[in-house]
Amino acid sequence: MDIQPIFSFLEELKENNNKEWFTANKKRFDVCRVTFAELVDTFIAHLAKQDDAFEGLTAKECIFRIYRDVRFSKDKTPYKTSFSACIAPGGRKSTQAIRYFHLEPGNTILAGGMYQPDADRLKKIRQEIDYNADRLKEVLEDRSFKEYFDGMNGDKLKRPPKGYDAEHPDVELLKFKSYTVFYQLEDKAVLSGNLMKETQEVFDRIAPFNAYLNEAIAG
Repeated sequence: MDIQPIFSFLEELKENNNKEWFTANKKRFDVCRVTFAELVDTFIAHLAKQDDAFEGLTAKECIFRIYRDVRFSKDKTPYKTSFSACIAPGGRKSTQAIRYFHLEPGNTILAGGMYQPDADRLKKIRQEIDYNADRLKEVLEDRSFKEYFDGMNGDKLKRPPKGYDAEHPDVELLKFKSYTVFYQLEDKAVLSGNLMKETQEVFDRIAPFNAYLNEAIAG
């Protein structure tokens, strides 16, 4: 699958982020959108082979709109300069741990986990860490996982969350407000023809991490 036309479109959009340019290049956008959807559908099909929960999921349910919500932003540029998708049962509306695919020149990211879960889900994740942090630490320390991820990312509380002591042995894990992992791809890797294979490998590595989070919130 040729990603270069998408990169070319996004690079030009970044320099011409206005309605006039976008309207004049709408046909190019439509072609890029179809290519991106085909890519996302490929990832969904790969995940569905391992987990029935992905059966029936479509790229349309996962892909974010390119139009920015500028109502509460100082940045009034109307368009995102990336294509992105939330790949999880339920798509963009999923309440489960996700795989996130963000395609952008100079900033292509593969991610997993839960970003800023609501208070109820966050409470359940922390409870699971309190009861069974060893399993999470096994996931984070697994050699195949560490090939792509150097621990978790995300904002943390300065102090232990309410109900947990500062001397808790896993207090640093409890302090996270998001439970996410990120892997960044260089442009040459994205354009090399190995994008689908590498993304599938990264998404496979995310599976135990997401499973831990999903079991925590289901409890």
